[in-house]
Amino acid sequence: MNMFCSLRIRDLIGRSAKFGLAPAFSRMVSSLCMGLLVVASAASAQADTLVRVDTSVGPIDIQLYESTAPRTVANFLSYVQSGAYDGSFFHRLVRGFVLQGGGLKWSDTSTPGLSAVTVAAPVGNEFSASRSNIRGTVAMAKVDGNPDSATNQWFVNLADNSANLDSQNGGFTVFGKVLTPSMVVVDALVQLPLVNASSCTNLGSLATALSQVPMPSKPANCESLRASNLVQINSGKVLPGRHVVAPTERVFDYLEAAYPQYLAPASPATQQGAGFVYRHYPQTRSYLGVLNGDLYAVVPIAGASPVMLGSIAMWLDIAQAYGY
Repeated sequence: MNMFCSLRIRDLIGRSAKFGLAPAFSRMVSSLCMGLLVVASAASAQADTLVRVDTSVGPIDIQLYESTAPRTVANFLSYVQSGAYDGSFFHRLVRGFVLQGGGLKWSDTSTPGLSAVTVAAPVGNEFSASRSNIRGTVAMAKVDGNPDSATNQWFVNLADNSANLDSQNGGFTVFGKVLTPSMVVVDALVQLPLVNASSCTNLGSLATALSQVPMPSKPANCESLRASNLVQINSGKVLPGRHVVAPTERVFDYLEAAYPQYLAPASPATQQGAGFVYRHYPQTRSYLGVLNGDLYAVVPIAGASPVMLGSIAMWLDIAQAYGY
């Protein structure tokens, strides 16, 4: 398969010269193919539930450890499936430590725009040293001095925090991990400017939690803060079991997570037309499609002609290796 992909890259470079395709598109396809070189080191697919947290920057796909942290997973899923996280945002970023969300919502049509995610009963601590707080894992936030106080807030570990978080307050319960392709989105969020909005009295008492908010754009003042300034969680949903969905769905989900800059917004409805099974990404005006067992892509910088990226079987191997 590596030889096939090398030939595909050469072929696409030739097409770039012939059809005037932008070098960026050739680089994109090259990076897609390079996935073959790291499949051997990627995490294998698991049977555990997969949740897609759709953010304004791209999807964050979390594999849940329901067999080893059942109470905590059930708690997290209750918020996801009730829509409690829809319209929330990442309100805390400590670079080199954690990215945190799940606690606060924003609405441009409310005054104040800031509100709290409704809190359910706390869940008993399920920390285990076998599920350590290392980079990419997802854990529950808690109240200081109360190991059994986890409710709605959760965080992604941005580094190996095991020496700290595994040993304090009864240990912070890791209940899942961000799949490797989705760490592209997490790492993009880490680079955003931080804004201290804790003194914005117009937002009410909840503003005290906004001392380190990642923002794609900084508002001119407290009164001008809008949803577009925040990294919003548009929705959270459980993806269908990988064992029951078609190979095309698994490949589409994987590519959306790995390349959100081209395939956004994620998770559009899969459609059929002109012989293709495809997804259309209106924000970037791009397409992924499958025809006769081959995967094609159309992006604006490449013009209107679909470019063949290889067999769907080849891409399924890659997607499955990463947990899709």
